[in-house]
Amino acid sequence: LLASKAAGSPSRPELPPGSELAGKSNLTPQIHNKLQFLQKKYTDLAQQLSGDISQLDRQEMARLSKELSDASNVVEPYKRLLEQYSELIELQQMLNTPSLRSMAQEEREVLLGSIAATEQEIISALLPKDSAEQAGAILEIRAGTGGDEASLFCGDLLQMYEKYALLRGWKFSTVSMINDGERVREAIAQVSGRGVFGKLMFESGVHRVQRVPATETQGRIHTSTATVAVLPQATHVHVDIKESDLRIDVFRASGKGGQHVNTTDSAVRVTHLPSGVVVENQQERSQIQNKEKALLILRARLYERERQRLANERRASRNKLIGSGDRSEKCRTYNYAQNRVTDHRINFSLYDIEGFMNGTALQLVIDQLRIQHDLDELASME
Repeated sequence: LLASKAAGSPSRPELPPGSELAGKSNLTPQIHNKLQFLQKKYTDLAQQLSGDISQLDRQEMARLSKELSDASNVVEPYKRLLEQYSELIELQQMLNTPSLRSMAQEEREVLLGSIAATEQEIISALLPKDSAEQAGAILEIRAGTGGDEASLFCGDLLQMYEKYALLRGWKFSTVSMINDGERVREAIAQVSGRGVFGKLMFESGVHRVQRVPATETQGRIHTSTATVAVLPQATHVHVDIKESDLRIDVFRASGKGGQHVNTTDSAVRVTHLPSGVVVENQQERSQIQNKEKALLILRARLYERERQRLANERRASRNKLIGSGDRSEKCRTYNYAQNRVTDHRINFSLYDIEGFMNGTALQLVIDQLRIQHDLDELASME
């Protein structure tokens, strides 16, 4: 739908001078130009399908009906947005009347929030859909630099994501973990639910914490890191792994775990020979269960590798504002002394570190990342 543009110079509905939207709207004149083109196309398709369709075969009817449906997903919110713009102009004029000013100001605040939501709805509708965003996710967290403090922070992040998942109504289960009490060197979790990957996909990267460790007697602030990787959970439909491409090795598990540890060959190492990807799992006492979980992680990693390859081909010449999730990218800082969480990719700070770590404030940052991601994607298509 975005391949064609309307003739003439880009334009958009005029907003009143001094309006809060002037220069702040996420919809550029180029986007309004596309929307007006789609609006005309929608009208033409509706007229064509409501007229004489006796000459159309079933395949052509299906194609036109799909185009009409796709266009309506953009046109309907655009019509609503134009009505909201008109209402904003009326409220702006009412501000000049002293007796109406207070009421107009209240209604304007509500309307501005509605306009922002409608604009985001339009931007999302314009973008091509990525089916992976509706899938569950595999969450991998590993301690980085900082010794024991990095391991403690790794455990804090794991708890943060678990609390966030519970608030969203998702199922959160630990697939594999290497830890010593609260010190977590590595954790892999499966998060199941609709739209999980679409929410968590921006969490990939290097997370940095600045705080005074519990073991610090001088009150000095330490800086530690942990890496987070979020992979879409692949199904057998997404990734077909041949048994002949796998090498399965079993060995005795190590660490705490009771009488079965170091007494049975329950740990499993799976190597995907064509790609060289290796996954180990010793979380369960059963060799069969460990193999199933290792294959779950392997499938997710192979699926994400293919997704990244295709994405890199499509956007090879583009410098993305939102990071690709590469682990070398520093994406976020957690500064406890300042009660601040800053996401460096969008230069967005939130002063509620307790709310962030208990999962309640995480959605605010995810929403901002989604808005910028969608705008960036849309700009690359112009």
